[in-house]
Amino acid sequence: MGFGDLKSSSGLKVLNDFLSDRSYIEGFVPSQADVVVFDAVTTPPPADLCHALRWFRHIQSYQNQKNSLPGVCKPLGQYGPAGVADTTSSSAPAAAEDDDDFDLFGSDEEVRVESDGKPAVIAKSSILLDVKPWDDETDMVKLEECVRSIQMDGLVWGQSKLVPVGYGIKKLQIGCVVEDDKVGTDVLEEQITAFEDYVQSMDVAAFNKI
Repeated sequence: MGFGDLKSSSGLKVLNDFLSDRSYIEGFVPSQADVVVFDAVTTPPPADLCHALRWFRHIQSYQNQKNSLPGVCKPLGQYGPAGVADTTSSSAPAAAEDDDDFDLFGSDEEVRVESDGKPAVIAKSSILLDVKPWDDETDMVKLEECVRSIQMDGLVWGQSKLVPVGYGIKKLQIGCVVEDDKVGTDVLEEQITAFEDYVQSMDVAAFNKI
């Protein structure tokens, strides 16, 4: 297992392909697996590797709390697709381990359900986003691909269309449904505008509780 050399374009391409259908290196929440791989990458991937860049920006937002993320650090070569060896330089296994191996991301929900004695009602919202490109030369197909590459628990993308805004420029209007306690518009804006080669800005065109 491994990603090849994560300091090279070929290794980043392996990482990008690996993340094309998953949000994290392991499981469904940020973990020590993401920290190990993130530390090996060191710099943001290029914009054309949208899955890897989306993941990098997301994990970067956890840097102040990375030591509290669940899981156990393993050698870099124990992550990634099978059949690819790790050749990243200075990829020494990390030894840090959460003292109690306590899942910080699952415990709150578990306690809430148990104390209520019945399943909790999940609050959801339907959001319509306007994503604006830099100019009329921006590749809108690639822009939408980057937006849809953003995946997280509680987020489901819906239909989209291109809407003219003038001077030959079109904006992407895309809908999504989110679980309110897991996904906020600030998180969506942070991740969408991270694709700065394509995205100039993002606005909320409509927001409705479901």
